[in-house]
Amino acid sequence: MDYVINTLSNLIHQTAFFNLTWGNYVMILVAFIFLFLAIRKGYEPLLLVPISFGILLVNIFPDIMLRVEDSSNGVGGLLHYFYLLDEWSILPSLIFLGVGASTDFGPLIANPKSFLLGAAAQFGIYAAYFFAILLGFNDKAAAAISIIGGADGPTSIFLCGKLGQTQYMGPIAVAAYSYMSLVPIIQPPIMKALTTKKERAIKMEQLRPVSKLERILFPIVVTVVVCMILPTTAPLVGMLMLGNLFRESGVVKQLTETASNALMYIVVILLGTSVGATTSAEAFLKWDTLKIVALGLIAFGIGTAAGVLFGKLMCKLTHGKVNPLIGSAGVSAVPMAARVSQKVGAEADPTNFLLMHAMGPNVAGVIGTAVAAGTFMAIFGVF
Repeated sequence: MDYVINTLSNLIHQTAFFNLTWGNYVMILVAFIFLFLAIRKGYEPLLLVPISFGILLVNIFPDIMLRVEDSSNGVGGLLHYFYLLDEWSILPSLIFLGVGASTDFGPLIANPKSFLLGAAAQFGIYAAYFFAILLGFNDKAAAAISIIGGADGPTSIFLCGKLGQTQYMGPIAVAAYSYMSLVPIIQPPIMKALTTKKERAIKMEQLRPVSKLERILFPIVVTVVVCMILPTTAPLVGMLMLGNLFRESGVVKQLTETASNALMYIVVILLGTSVGATTSAEAFLKWDTLKIVALGLIAFGIGTAAGVLFGKLMCKLTHGKVNPLIGSAGVSAVPMAARVSQKVGAEADPTNFLLMHAMGPNVAGVIGTAVAAGTFMAIFGVF
């Protein structure tokens, strides 16, 4: 009888109920909120579902992220191996390959001025860098945190790993992906506050047709120019442009389909769950985490505002030919930010179609955020 009682007691005490802290329950609640936003509200479910499930798993069973050196049998937790691919910059680079293969760069080629709007939206990154230093973070940590302002999860993870700030990777990645998902909530109030209804209703001229030769040359030229100036951007910009060259060359359809579909979705699963799994209660519920989340929101807000304000300047200089709303798409959340520009513009005038015009700054923002990351790496002498 004692044997039976001891066995049952051991089984009961092995359950998670006896091992969870209040912090674990808080993070489990956060996971449920993210799942609700993803499934019920449709906010970037491809990102939020795996991230939230990673949060759920690690807070129920922390050893799923157990490091090899901490294990008794030399075998780490399942998601630890996924996470190593983040640290080694493999998954962020593959995400960029998929983004390039699935994105039309034509609007940016047709309207090169979009590069200016994409550059303006990066102002939030540099503003957040100085704010982070003021809040007590060291310069490398501040740089890693500031990239959240570009609303670019892969670049945030990439830079965090390169600068050796992996202790902040969980909060930074979750903040970046959360703000990417919440673009439809965060951006519209800023956009409407900085523009008039008349400006939001501006209709832009149809973009010129882009030749096949231009489409093929663009990724090659951008790779050569950007990577010659900032070689450290090669893993991100190089993969982005390689994916786009797959798409535009027309001779490797199988590679295009694989990069933009099967490979992309596999990488999203691995990256999303491993990012979510970095948010154990012990690692996540700290003052520094709250600072990072706040700094990310400030940076994202400033970047959106800077893009819109520069759009207003271009509107005045072109005598009303540029709708300022497309400036908000200068952040890197592709294509969500461009869709938000379209939505807000359509609210002012249902016949207004801004999506393709907004895709130009949106693509420019992806390149701009990668360049910002490369600039920080060059400043700190990291390769």
